[in-house]
Order: sequence, then structure tokens, then C-alpha cells
Amino acid sequence: MTHPAAHQADRTAVEAANTAYYEAMEQGDFDTVTDLWLDEDATPITCVHPGWPVLTGRGEVLRSYALIMANTDYIQFFLTDVEISLAGDVAVVTCTENILSGGPAEDGAALGPLVGELVVATNVFRRTPDGWRIWSHHASPVLPENDPDDAPDTDD
Repeated sequence: MTHPAAHQADRTAVEAANTAYYEAMEQGDFDTVTDLWLDEDATPITCVHPGWPVLTGRGEVLRSYALIMANTDYIQFFLTDVEISLAGDVAVVTCTENILSGGPAEDGAALGPLVGELVVATNVFRRTPDGWRIWSHHASPVLPENDPDDAPDTDD
């Protein structure tokens, strides 16, 4: 049985690692994002960005972050519904990413148009001698709900 103080310390450390991941993304800090991912061992890392196929292995995953950072001038995450589950050396964090982002500016503007997006994410962490590291990230867009009043009239 895990001691309650140790369990709370693990929760705090996982929450800090999860927060560091999103802060590094906001700052475009590729080195920190790289450091937060688990080093390859017997189990490869995996990542699913919204609308992307599954990326497997450190090379593919980190290339995807380099590509996203190169094409995103501004991104901010407001995390809600954050839940942390711990089981030994594995932690699962689920959350809603309320994302505000902007691509490259056009026509001399300081920033490209800002777009809001709602995404649900699952981040799986593993304990390492260097702290908690991301093993898998899976993010999926939340589709807008259709209002039944907006449905086409089929009573013709």
C-alpha cells in the first residue's frame, strides 16, 4: 500500500510535469518538450495530435512537435477537467485543452488570425530516475453539438 504522503507527492510531481509540458508548448521550447518525453527503451512512445495518425517512436513524435512549433506563432492552453490517476510507476492525466492559437501572420499583421479549439487529451506518464516523463499523448477534437432545432425538416 502506498503511503498517503508519497501518493500526494507523486500526484504533485505528475501535475507539475503535465503543466511543464503545456508551458513548454506555449513558449515554443522544443528542448523542454524533448526532455519531458520518455527516452526510448523496450516500449516506444506514442502520440496522436488531433486529426493526425498515430506517431510511434521518439523520432516521429519529436519531429511532429518541431513541425507544429515551426507553424504556430502563438498557442495558449487553458486546461480544465484535469484528472490524475496513479498506479505504481504509471500516471494517466486526462484534461480538456481549451486552445487559442494563431499561425503565421499575413499582410504585415503582427499575428495570424486566432482560432479557438476544444480538445480532450490523455497524457500517460511513467516514473523514471529523472522524474515523470510522457509515455503517450492522445488528443482528440471535441465536435460541436448539433442543436436538434437546427436539423433539416424531414416531414415533407
